[in-house]
Amino acid sequence: MNSIRIEPGALKGNISIPPSKSIGHRAIICAGLAEGSSRIENIILSQDILATMEGISALGARIRAVDEPDIADDKATRSKSKSESKSLEIEGIAYPQAPKSSIDCRESGSTLRFLLPLASLTGQAVTFTGQGRLKERPLDEYYKIFREQGVKYITEKGVLPLTVQGRIQPGEFNLRGDISSQFISGLLFALPLLQTHSVVNITTEIQSKGYIDLTLDVLHKFGIMVERKTSQEFWIKGKQKYRPSHFRVEGDYSQAAFWIVAGIVNGRIECLDLRPDSLQADREICSIVKKMGGDLRLEHEILSVRPSTTCGTVIDVSQCPDLVPILAVLGSLSRGTTRIINAGRLRIKESDRLRAMATELNKLGAQVRELEEGLEIEGVDYLKGGVQVDSWNDHRIAMALAVAALRCRQAITLTGFEAVNKSYPHFWDDFRMLGGKIHYAGR
Repeated sequence: MNSIRIEPGALKGNISIPPSKSIGHRAIICAGLAEGSSRIENIILSQDILATMEGISALGARIRAVDEPDIADDKATRSKSKSESKSLEIEGIAYPQAPKSSIDCRESGSTLRFLLPLASLTGQAVTFTGQGRLKERPLDEYYKIFREQGVKYITEKGVLPLTVQGRIQPGEFNLRGDISSQFISGLLFALPLLQTHSVVNITTEIQSKGYIDLTLDVLHKFGIMVERKTSQEFWIKGKQKYRPSHFRVEGDYSQAAFWIVAGIVNGRIECLDLRPDSLQADREICSIVKKMGGDLRLEHEILSVRPSTTCGTVIDVSQCPDLVPILAVLGSLSRGTTRIINAGRLRIKESDRLRAMATELNKLGAQVRELEEGLEIEGVDYLKGGVQVDSWNDHRIAMALAVAALRCRQAITLTGFEAVNKSYPHFWDDFRMLGGKIHYAGR
């Protein structure tokens, strides 16, 4: 397996935060369902985004990626990082068509769970495939709906590949909200296209509520109205049509979190393109870091981060689970005890993220205890380093360990570093641009 060597040291400079992957998925799907031409600006062609582009194209949309012009004039407030941003020109189709071949979701849970209900509108057999741990991600909430509505599905032991055939019908849909908000969003994409209205009832407490807010916001920008009767009930009018739109994807707080913590533990970093009024659930990283004593200032979409002495606290991640890997790093380098709670869903992500972070940080000299639903961490001033750690083929684990390396006594070796391609293909370019010292094996 390929590896890189990461040396300790400070990161300094300006960084253009990559566009939100979560919003990108949603905008691409909405544009693909809008009859006519849409333009989606500020997209990074990560593996997950490519999966959604290919999936919505298989259902009838046409997509062309074009380079965005470099219009940066004020170099004092712009990143010098390599631009990877694209614009997508999308010719949408008003109603999904049956694909000619299977839809490969790669390792993207969003792609799979968002497109499954849309595929079930075609009435034809549609097969979904995937790679890595996506094959095992739970789909029971959809299977229950398919059985209730007479939609046929074929799978072996509930995992991919999965073939669905039949049409979902308007009506009342009862879903758990404590497994994944992606099931709710998936239905919200499909139900407006049915002939009459539908109701979605959430039968448990909703986790990751912010992701549903993102879905509702993007749907609204493409002309789709969903009425939220209560926090647990959604009313969706039938016979709606998606409207083409010109849409720009904002910066991603879940990716900014790595640079924020890097600035806190060893650096001075300006994170660009972060909206103060963002609906992203992972904007919570700012509140968490401030609560722990971090020096942050957000003005005019620029977040300034300064080195800080932070103190441990209790962090409830039920609404922002993607932050756990980097919060585990911050907790390891904070004074006192940090407890990360309500994180059980992290065990069914790209890796078992609780086990992965406990295992790899402890190799570096951290004091992390794995709990059933979270982590308990006793902070240290510095990590030791001097060992080999692994990404567990998980993009967020790889990036979190890179930040941990900044405050090690010795360099670390990271295997599986290419996992960042899932969400942030140019992460290592940006790391070096900010002064990170990395050496690729064999180079």
